[in-house]
Amino acid sequence: MEGLNRVVQAGKARYIGISNCFAWQLAKANAIAEREGWARFVSVQSHYNLIFREEEREMVPYCHEENIALTPYSALASGRLSRRPGETSERQEKDAYAKFKYDATAQQDGIIIERVAELAEKRGVSMTEISLAWLLTKVTSPVAGATKFHHVDGAVKAADLELTEEEIGYLEAPYVPHPLAGVMAQNKPSNANEKHVWSTGDQKI
Repeated sequence: MEGLNRVVQAGKARYIGISNCFAWQLAKANAIAEREGWARFVSVQSHYNLIFREEEREMVPYCHEENIALTPYSALASGRLSRRPGETSERQEKDAYAKFKYDATAQQDGIIIERVAELAEKRGVSMTEISLAWLLTKVTSPVAGATKFHHVDGAVKAADLELTEEEIGYLEAPYVPHPLAGVMAQNKPSNANEKHVWSTGDQKI
């Protein structure tokens, strides 16, 4: 925290954010920063989308209470929320980490994805627009990746799409709790010596 504070004091960053942590870890970090007079985390980037909503348990309400911005990644669940059930892509076939995150719950997630497709057809918009429009009712700004021009178009159009309370409830109703996967599943002292799903590459830290 002191190192990040020095970055802010040097004018190299205006604000700092954090990614992939539990609500208690964010609260502890900001409590230390407040005690020491350092810059606090003003945003959190975490795994959050229509088929993975575990952040709603503690992180989302905490951030709302503390006025901390939510800027989640994997907004479209590695493309799963932008394609109809049964459709696939090269990334979906080859992205091992995305498979690790989503394949175990594919059957239950498929019900929600089908509802996204249904609403998209009913409203005459893309599934991307429906999925991101839902997320925009929950967060400050999602991180939406794009590898093609039409991906950008879908993200932009989502900002102007307003879902009704009934539509939001219809999309959310089939959700069931998901086990943590990836970085967050290993974010505890007991996993400190395990091989992690992320790495620092060849960097020496």
